[in-house]
Amino acid sequence: MRHTALAAAALAIAAGAPATAALAHQHEAGRPAAGNAQQRPHHMEETRLVISAEAQIAQAPDLAHVTAGVMTEAKTAAAAFADNAAKMNGVMRALRGAGIAERDIQTSNLTLSPQYQYVENEPPRLNGYQVSNTVTVRVRDLANLGRTLDSVVGQGGNQLHGISFSIDKADEALDAARRDAMKKARARADLYAQAAGLRVARIVSIQEGGAVPPPMPMPHMMARMSAEMSPPPPPPPISGGEISMTASVTVVFELAP
Repeated sequence: MRHTALAAAALAIAAGAPATAALAHQHEAGRPAAGNAQQRPHHMEETRLVISAEAQIAQAPDLAHVTAGVMTEAKTAAAAFADNAAKMNGVMRALRGAGIAERDIQTSNLTLSPQYQYVENEPPRLNGYQVSNTVTVRVRDLANLGRTLDSVVGQGGNQLHGISFSIDKADEALDAARRDAMKKARARADLYAQAAGLRVARIVSIQEGGAVPPPMPMPHMMARMSAEMSPPPPPPPISGGEISMTASVTVVFELAP
């Protein structure tokens, strides 16, 4: 009988061991790992809102960019160069006399081209040479822009290649548009948050884009003017108008209850 009781007890212990191990395993599985103690529950994941906004400002330009110069023709290259140099020196004197600083005058083109005469069934014949010399000029006194161009023509200038306008310190002018774009983005984020029953908790990121001021060119033109015009024409009326500049931002907001 004693052997039978001991065997029954051993059998009962052996049968209960796996159950005890399973309970211990379940207890350990239900305990959160130390590294995940601060992990957010799935239902508490953050809500993010991406807003893009832009703002535009308009400002009168304070710089004009003009390309002007002299074209001459002669039978020899030396004669064409000499004639061009004499007239171009007059153009440079006129620019300096109009108050243009040396740093605002830059040679942009100097070419020497042979000129040929073409007759049917005959080889081309050299007819002379053409020299073109042009400078790109920044004019800061826009009120005198017309008179400046008139003085260039009066000193032998016979080429004009368009006019464009810009703002000298464009990046500073754009700051106002940048601030307005950011204000618009924040106001729009508040609107969406309130509509969703949330609030703006913080700004996650800000990305700027499109903050480049475009130039405002006048219709491109190329004119050959005669320096021998008599009487000389009055200064041409020139209007700079306004330059529009746009700044844009993309902002990521985090919303919270």
